[in-house]
Amino acid sequence: MPDVLLPFRSLAYNNAWANHRLLAACAGLAPGELEAPRTGFFPSLRATLNHILIVDWFYVDALEGGSLGPAAWAEREPCRDIASLRAAQEAVDRRLLAVVEALAPADLDGIVRVHRGSRIQAERRDRLLLHLFEHQIHHRGQAHAMLSGSSVAPPQLDEFFPEAEAPLRAGEFAALGWTEAQIWAAPRA
Repeated sequence: MPDVLLPFRSLAYNNAWANHRLLAACAGLAPGELEAPRTGFFPSLRATLNHILIVDWFYVDALEGGSLGPAAWAEREPCRDIASLRAAQEAVDRRLLAVVEALAPADLDGIVRVHRGSRIQAERRDRLLLHLFEHQIHHRGQAHAMLSGSSVAPPQLDEFFPEAEAPLRAGEFAALGWTEAQIWAAPRA
């Protein structure tokens, strides 16, 4: 029987890995480059990276059954430097991984209640997860383009764990405390 959770598990790990790569690259920015004005949906790398973070807070909280809602974006740029951005993003990425790792196949069509302030949005868990992953890909792409105009070369983010390239990411996986087997494991009982 196919593992219906594998796409969600691999997307969650790929999301965290891409965030790790992007923020590691941003750590090499020269002073002033993180907040420098840039062309994009948000006016700087710092604003873009903070947007990724606060939207993660919003949706991961909902997936965990919380009621954070719009309070997630009460402050548009809660992290002012790359060190605090990295720490906060890694923490929410771990939370998202825990949510996905705890799923059973029957949970995918379960309803998540998303607190939107004046209303509660009821959304299928699988659709909400896919929305969140797409949102992150979209805004990481913008940050990637912004890095092109900085002193730091943008990292490669467009890979989805090719098997033959596992040795190339082994160091990053070790730093994250992961193994390939952890991502591609057989279905849970």
